[in-house]
Amino acid sequence: MTVQDIRSFSRFYTNVIGALDYGRHLYVPYTLTESRVLYELAHAPRTDAADLRAQLHLDAGYLSRILNRFEEDGLVERGPSETDPRRRSVTLTGRGREAAALLDERARETVGAMLATVPAEDRPRLAEAMRTVREILGGGRAPRPEDVVLRDPVPGDLGWIVQRNAALYAAEYGWNADYEGLVARIVADYGEDHDPRLERTWIAELDGRPVGCVMCVRDDAPGAARLRLLLVEPDARGLGIGDRLVGAVVGFAREAGYREVVLWTNDVLAAARRVYQRHGFVLVAEKPHRSFGRDLVGQDWRLDLLATPE
Repeated sequence: MTVQDIRSFSRFYTNVIGALDYGRHLYVPYTLTESRVLYELAHAPRTDAADLRAQLHLDAGYLSRILNRFEEDGLVERGPSETDPRRRSVTLTGRGREAAALLDERARETVGAMLATVPAEDRPRLAEAMRTVREILGGGRAPRPEDVVLRDPVPGDLGWIVQRNAALYAAEYGWNADYEGLVARIVADYGEDHDPRLERTWIAELDGRPVGCVMCVRDDAPGAARLRLLLVEPDARGLGIGDRLVGAVVGFAREAGYREVVLWTNDVLAAARRVYQRHGFVLVAEKPHRSFGRDLVGQDWRLDLLATPE
């Protein structure tokens, strides 16, 4: 392989994704770089400008001009960082989240249309080739927290949630197929009938593959949201994914107007319980039970959104 081979491929792919005229390509008023900034802000709701600059390898002045434009357009708010007063925090507004969602939708439609032209038998080969490029040019470095993005589910993701919950809990805790049945019912109910204003699912993605998930659904109790099916793949643990997923649920529940978030778990899930505690959840009840082929202690946890500061 020569330098010219890589440059030739780069020109080819640039044309494929419409990078040189990204805004017109997706019918949106943003360049590729501006769109990437919006994307990062949408998937990391509280980001310092310095972190954003490092993640995207942008010149400080260039990023500042982009953020100035976004602020003038009402897409972002800037203020002191919660962790370092010398830094500036950047947060998407409601209008900014709508803009990011539109960009994501248009990008998915464009990629979907391109993928539709690829014969089904060639898609595994294409996916493997893309993974190979990432692995070789990535230098084999370990994944970082900033490599993980939270996104909405796409077709196939709900089935993945069922499969991975069943397989993972069987492998780590010896739970039987009863648990898979429970997860399948929860996911089916969500897939068939959910209100996107009040309910949402997040998929954590790393290097193009799902590595975690969580759901926020309406509870039977008035004013309560229920957190369900938190999961992080073993090889992706240690990157703060569980914290981000739970934080996404809590933030969404606040914005949706819920008064509290509740959840049911079991005492053997120690790592998950520590995540819940860090976000302010309080244990309100526990009871022994026989489920999923094991003797367990079920626990009810609650987060009072009215009493807990943002």
